[in-house]
Amino acid sequence: MKVLFQGDSVTDAERNREDPMDLGKGYPYYVAKELREIYPDIEFEFYNRGCSGHLTQTLVDRWQRDAVDMDPDVITILIGVNDSWSPTIGEADYVSDEQYEKNYRFLLTEMKEKTHAAIIVLEQFAFDRENTKPFRRDLDNKILVTRRVAREFADLYIPLDGILAAHSVQEDEYLLCEDGVHPTPYGAEVISAYVTDAICAIIDG
Repeated sequence: MKVLFQGDSVTDAERNREDPMDLGKGYPYYVAKELREIYPDIEFEFYNRGCSGHLTQTLVDRWQRDAVDMDPDVITILIGVNDSWSPTIGEADYVSDEQYEKNYRFLLTEMKEKTHAAIIVLEQFAFDRENTKPFRRDLDNKILVTRRVAREFADLYIPLDGILAAHSVQEDEYLLCEDGVHPTPYGAEVISAYVTDAICAIIDG
């Protein structure tokens, strides 16, 4: 069973580009570990193609090679925070909601029409910090777009912004994420639990 993780730095998590099988240090690593333990009789192939700093447009540009051609059984997609915020763009250069939706629709349409993959969409997220306040409104708008597109294309949806907000109320949010955007190893494990459950639901039918 081939599982492909796609997205930005949260998925990338310092993976080794020279090793195509390396899963990095984030949630893909923990998901793979858990699934192999849960289903010892299934032969899994796990691929992490997340890339730090990428936006929906960057995924569009590499989607044929890094998603469609790979024809996975399951694909998880976590993208969008950089469309609202990135060190390389200013507020005036934010990706419009319309362009964001066009890009995301392209990604999911390609997977639906050209592969047999089950699609799991992960909601982009940001914790409530000073550095995230400038783009929070734009992020909220794009999360609504993500949900709208997911309703049309996704097999499963994981509302991470809400899930992690709930966790941050119940425990020290800095244990989950130090900089407001990139999870700690513990935060990655929290995310992986939801992703693992989603993939299990697909496997178990």
